[in-house]
Amino acid sequence: MRLALLMIPLIALTACGTPQERCIRQSTSELRRVDMLLGEVQANLARGYAWESYDTTITRWEVCGTRTVTKGDKIIETPRMCLEDHTITRRRAVPIDPVIETRKRDNLLAKKRELTALAQRQIAQCRALYPEEAK
Repeated sequence: MRLALLMIPLIALTACGTPQERCIRQSTSELRRVDMLLGEVQANLARGYAWESYDTTITRWEVCGTRTVTKGDKIIETPRMCLEDHTITRRRAVPIDPVIETRKRDNLLAKKRELTALAQRQIAQCRALYPEEAK
């Protein structure tokens, strides 16, 4: 159920834009993904380490209801506290092998060149299939 609720804004955003814009967005999705990975690898090389995400559980007090107390003619509701476990995501620095990261960067740059040429052809096709009116 929660996943379905999270997908609604994504579907709404996907439906946005003209047919040409949607076609171009779809045609360049892999190129954007490679750009994101390339940026991450280049940042790792510049820093000398990478960031790793991990989940951990913490326990904290939460209000989990109320307790009714009667004192004479007064009825008082007080919060009832419980210990609840929560999973949180943290990140930590991890060492990298600069040789491997450099190889990744070089491979991603080659892939980016390949995808850029492909995307340019696909964008031209999108513009031919869905011409937009001049504004």
